[in-house]
Amino acid sequence: MVKICVIGSCSMDLVVTAATRPGAGETVLGESFKTVPGGKGANQAVAAARLGAEVTMIGRVGDDHFGTTILNNLKANNIITDYVEPVTGMESGTAHIVLAEGDNSIVVVKSANNEVTPAYIDKALDVIRDSNIVLIQQEIPEETVAHVSEICANLGVPLLLNPAPARYIKDTIIANAAYFTPNEHEAAILFNGMPLSQALRKYPNKLIVTEGSKGVRYYDGQQEVVVPTYKVEAVDTTGAGDTFNAAFAVAIAEGMALQDSLKFANRAASLSVMKFGAQGGMPTRQEVEENL
Repeated sequence: MVKICVIGSCSMDLVVTAATRPGAGETVLGESFKTVPGGKGANQAVAAARLGAEVTMIGRVGDDHFGTTILNNLKANNIITDYVEPVTGMESGTAHIVLAEGDNSIVVVKSANNEVTPAYIDKALDVIRDSNIVLIQQEIPEETVAHVSEICANLGVPLLLNPAPARYIKDTIIANAAYFTPNEHEAAILFNGMPLSQALRKYPNKLIVTEGSKGVRYYDGQQEVVVPTYKVEAVDTTGAGDTFNAAFAVAIAEGMALQDSLKFANRAASLSVMKFGAQGGMPTRQEVEENL
């Protein structure tokens, strides 16, 4: 069993389903409302655990009802939560999600996730050192992502940086990462209009760009490679990217080749969109292998 350390956000998703998405100043009637545990970090931790990894989560929650629910959900998914501490007097992070017209729109309020600081990370150095791979996203402070990238580089632990949501990232952070996995929209922001083919060639076998239904693209040192996705009937796309990144991390940590790891991740992500909720549809290892 590979050991994966996930560093990132733990939040509660507040999900509204509607037939149409409201425009600015517009009110529409919704069809349903649900609260489900989420946050990109927690999502990726749950996905990796369901795929058979031993997962330790490093994050923060509030000292509110949401925080208790989030923490209990992590434990129920067999995730080690020794480094998921409540922040006194602060609310848990939330994601406000509108599901409409076959896709989602999301507003994230970080709250307690802002307390995942470099000093907090330093308390878990032994966990990072003992991991086969570290998985991190960007719903936590920028300085923490930079700090983790330096720790991983110094310890020789592979870092998978999922740069979502997109924001400016220093070249040194990308250099410290073993894998860098923006989607096509995030890549356009991160590389400031640079043609995708040029960005891919700059980071061979490191920059992995997900392109939705078109698949996943990377440069193998000689040519661009597109790993196709799987066609399914999507119910809820929330969490598909998190499932992809977790599955990719598990496969790479287990020693699969890059292209095989991406096929595995694509299959896991395609299965995840067939049920409601970011975590609700995340598949088990058996489900992925049966459908490969």
